Amino acid sequence: MPLRAGFAEVDITPPPGTRKIGWLKELVGEEVLDPLFARAAVVDSGEAKIGFIQLDTLSIRWTQVNDIRRRISSQYGFPGENVMVAATHNHAGPAVATTGDVPRDEEYIEAMVAKTVSMFGQAIETLEEASIGFASGSEFNVGYNRRVIMRDGTVCTHEAFSNPNALCLEGPIDPEVAVMAARNRNGDLLGCLVNFTCHPTHNGPGEGFSAGYPGVLAREMKARGCPVTLFLNGAAGNISTSNPCVPGSNHEMEEAGATLANDAVRLIERMEWKEDVMLRSRSATVELPFRTVTESEIKGTVRGAQRFIDPAIYDRGMPSLVEKIRQRGAQVAEVQALLLDEYALVSIPAEYFVELGLRIKEETSPHHTLVVGYANGMVGYVPTRDAFRRGGYETTFAHSSKLAPEAGDMLADCAIALIAAGA
Repeated sequence: MPLRAGFAEVDITPPPGTRKIGWLKELVGEEVLDPLFARAAVVDSGEAKIGFIQLDTLSIRWTQVNDIRRRISSQYGFPGENVMVAATHNHAGPAVATTGDVPRDEEYIEAMVAKTVSMFGQAIETLEEASIGFASGSEFNVGYNRRVIMRDGTVCTHEAFSNPNALCLEGPIDPEVAVMAARNRNGDLLGCLVNFTCHPTHNGPGEGFSAGYPGVLAREMKARGCPVTLFLNGAAGNISTSNPCVPGSNHEMEEAGATLANDAVRLIERMEWKEDVMLRSRSATVELPFRTVTESEIKGTVRGAQRFIDPAIYDRGMPSLVEKIRQRGAQVAEVQALLLDEYALVSIPAEYFVELGLRIKEETSPHHTLVVGYANGMVGYVPTRDAFRRGGYETTFAHSSKLAPEAGDMLADCAIALIAAGA
């Protein structure tokens, strides 16, 4: 059977009056600045099938992923375990999870899941003979490491070098822009996946719903002849559009999205296309340890602690967090690898630090591995071991940062092993 591919998208914009997420405090979306979408890509080699779902939301919980997969298997006979479900980590979307003072919106979640499953069915219905292309390049003018080491050895997240105590950036970025595209027998684009590493926080603190720069990317790609563009974010836990080296700088979402669209178009133009691709799917679960909680962490007074928005929000969440850790003992997480020939897309259900994503890429060579963060669940921030020594927002104990320092390498070890097993 010849290779086939199908794409689809559906509007999942919440109605005005829905709670927003991504800023910890209570916010209600009163207007729609630009629409939010769920998008899907399906690839069928005749011997195997894999699928991707992208949501313009802050996160996707493991229970919701399992629900989506179960419905897809039941309704369409598609192997749900071969579907990767990823959020863009959009900070200006609806309350799909309880975060800080914001309770999740169960009614919206059910509507979103139902629309997403139906949309995935549409992608299956549109399957047609296709060739697949891959290409990657570098972009250094969108994402920046947001953690600044201070003279006392601690880290301040989102600090600027206008501060005389700022010493240096803590770590690197991942500049790779990678594109997987499909075109039909006539040479017309059916859709593409774009993988890049950077936080989308635009319009987070306001009262408008927006898809951020990933939405601009998809809109720009559609205007240039690509009907559906899935944005798969990378290990962006410490990467943002604000450059600490240039005080007051922050690439607006229009600029960031258009820049990535320009990159993607150039990459598609020089792609080599394949009509025969081997598809494989692997997954595993890992039990991640919670950190040992101290009184100073509970109070937010540990060295390097950095609480954003409102410290009282953290205090209110401490009793339930400590009880959750006591009851569960460990955090279960899924890691998935979808392979297309020498290309591997590996899911990490976290706000993963870029150094860890780069480690996976390096240690899985000669595979060309792409890390997809915020995928198949969400366990919160997963920094490097060294980051815990310095502190900063991402390591500060909270519902969003509760795992032990070794969790990042445990996830990387699992991903590396999965790709090796699928070789």
